[in-house]
Amino acid sequence: MSELKVGASHSMRITVDEGNSISFLGEELRVYATPAMVHDVEYCCRDWLADLGEAEKDSVGARVDIAHLAPTTLGSWVEITVTVAEIAGPLITFDVDVRDAIEQVGKGTHQRFFAPVAKLEARLKAKAAALAEVR
Repeated sequence: MSELKVGASHSMRITVDEGNSISFLGEELRVYATPAMVHDVEYCCRDWLADLGEAEKDSVGARVDIAHLAPTTLGSWVEITVTVAEIAGPLITFDVDVRDAIEQVGKGTHQRFFAPVAKLEARLKAKAAALAEVR
């Protein structure tokens, strides 16, 4: 994780297709869906951290605050750029910029908690056990 510093950035490009577009307005009005944008931002950050990190660590989303500003049509691409804004121990805050070929279509912040997989697994098992007791 030594490569991860405040100001470092990473980008990925996504093509808008039927799987990441809305359908409720009909086929003629398919555009990049807001939930797909959030998903893609999360994976842009997660995959980058996974590439930089240690094999025994991974990250989980902790907070998402993204404004969807403009539509992107079916067949177009969006480029997601995430920039490290803050590193506070295992909590990493990213500034998010999403653009298509014409304009900015999304912006905001995303936080991820970067921790050993064993710690995440132990927490999940404890939660599952507690939930089993209240059923």
